[in-house]
Amino acid sequence: MERKNTSASLSLALALALLAVTAATMLVATEAADSWKICNMNKDGLTACQPAISSSSAQKPVPDPSETCCAALSHADLSCLCGYKNSGLLQYFGINPDLAMQLPAKCNVPAPVKC
Repeated sequence: MERKNTSASLSLALALALLAVTAATMLVATEAADSWKICNMNKDGLTACQPAISSSSAQKPVPDPSETCCAALSHADLSCLCGYKNSGLLQYFGINPDLAMQLPAKCNVPAPVKC
């Protein structure tokens, strides 16, 4: 009988440990997803630029980029971002590459020489 209780206790302890590890992993993954960057632009910066570069903006008057967008763009690695210009990845995320290439001029940020 005692062996059954010990086995059940170990199973419960193992299940709780597994649950704790899973919860910790999910917490770390959530924090990592909220803090990701691409070419030194974080999710908030990219989101701030979205209205000025989205594919749907091409059909109507395109809004000027926000101050938040321009601030994020001023810290971005524009040469790195140029690498995505013809990748198809921009269109996948609803970004119009032509509008995206206009952002440096609209934000008064020096554009890379070759892009």
